[in-house]
Amino acid sequence: MNIVFSLDQIQQTAQQILDSNPKKIILFNGEMGVGKTTLIKQLCKSLGVEDATSSPTFSLVNEYHTSNNQTVYHFDFYRLNKETEALDMGVDDYLYSGNWCFIEWSEKIASLLPEETSNITIVLLADGKRELTLT
Repeated sequence: MNIVFSLDQIQQTAQQILDSNPKKIILFNGEMGVGKTTLIKQLCKSLGVEDATSSPTFSLVNEYHTSNNQTVYHFDFYRLNKETEALDMGVDDYLYSGNWCFIEWSEKIASLLPEETSNITIVLLADGKRELTLT
C-alpha cells in the first residue's frame, strides 16, 4: 500500500494503516525527522490509547493501554549500541507477546525480529508531504 499524505491528514492515514490489517509488529523506517513518532502517536490514538504518548528515545520502550484493554509497545532503538542491550531489556518477551509493537530504528535489532512483521517506510517529499509505503 502506498499513501501520500500531509501532516493534517495523519489521522486518516493511521486509520488506513489499521484498516489494512497489518501484522501487530510494525517496523518504521525513514530518516530522522520524517514523522515516524508522529505517525506512531496517531496510531496509538486510533487504537484507543487515551494517555499522552511520547518518544521512548531514552527509555527504549513505552507501554500504553487502549480503552479496550489492548497493550501497545513503542520502541525507539536509535540509541542502542548492541543487540545484546535489547536482549538484556527482554525484547523477546515484548515481540512474542501478541501485543502491538511499533518499532523505530529496527535495523539495530534485525537478527532478533520475528519473520512476521509489517514494514512502514516514510519518505519526505519536496512539497512537504510524506510518502508512506506499507508492506
